[in-house]
Amino acid sequence: MTTTKEPLLKVKGLKQHFQINNNFTVKAVDGVDFVIYPGETYGLVGESGSGKSTIGRSLIRLYDPTAGEIEFDHMDISGKMNRETKDRLRTEMQMIFQDPMACLNPRKKVGEIIAQGLDIHHLYQNRTERAEKVAKMLEKVGLAPEHADRYPHQFSGGQRQRVGIARALIMNPKLVIADECISALDVSIQAQVVNLMKDLQVETGTTYLFIAHDLSMVKYISDRIGVLHLGHLVETGTTDEIFENPVHPYTQSLLSAIPRPNPQLERQRVAKGYDYKAEGVDYTKGVRHHLGGEHFVLATPEELERWTANQK
Repeated sequence: MTTTKEPLLKVKGLKQHFQINNNFTVKAVDGVDFVIYPGETYGLVGESGSGKSTIGRSLIRLYDPTAGEIEFDHMDISGKMNRETKDRLRTEMQMIFQDPMACLNPRKKVGEIIAQGLDIHHLYQNRTERAEKVAKMLEKVGLAPEHADRYPHQFSGGQRQRVGIARALIMNPKLVIADECISALDVSIQAQVVNLMKDLQVETGTTYLFIAHDLSMVKYISDRIGVLHLGHLVETGTTDEIFENPVHPYTQSLLSAIPRPNPQLERQRVAKGYDYKAEGVDYTKGVRHHLGGEHFVLATPEELERWTANQK
């Protein structure tokens, strides 16, 4: 949970637009505000195409943000960065990608892949120390030290994702962005990877931005949750606040789609639909309303009154 009231990451008014041609621009992320505190896991959820991965890539500066402010550990990383800021960002913020095979070089051995960050930033004194660091990290993620001499194609999907986690964590980062890092894995393997991430968080104090569309897994791992739709953060709060008192109809529709393990309850479950155009919702006119605690919702005063009245 939060260890201090001073956020590790502050995002204010983040916009990420992609110009397709002279007449059309995709507004993938359109004015997002949130903060992440040290030692916590912030879950970012939403349907495919809502802008989750784009936010992650903008934060780590794989994309240059169109507008907005990003402050990471008291550093401004939203604009042009100097060499020192870039070096700190590249070591202190790491990313675990969605497809473990696509992000691992098939021509390099796993030991070289994991040690790539150490090599770039010269974070070891000699080859022996480098090999020891790689071996320790492999053991931490549940692999054997001798796996360092194998190639990515010799591993299963879950093992490859562990290699991706090891590559990120060997830099001892303050923030790890996990971008749909379990969506390509079997359910049993998903549980193993998430439990591994939780154990490593307890051990190292790492902060996670956990991007996913599986709400059950997000509920299990996250301290706070942000719900994203069409590039707008429509609702945010603690896990309990979002799951026990969802206010925005989009959040309610997402939660209503979660299957229940009890067959009798599952038969009674009614999935709610949400059509923002039919309901006349315009995200650009909404403002953030504080509902108590850490709970905020994006709405106009009229929409908020209507949604809260429906819950009574």
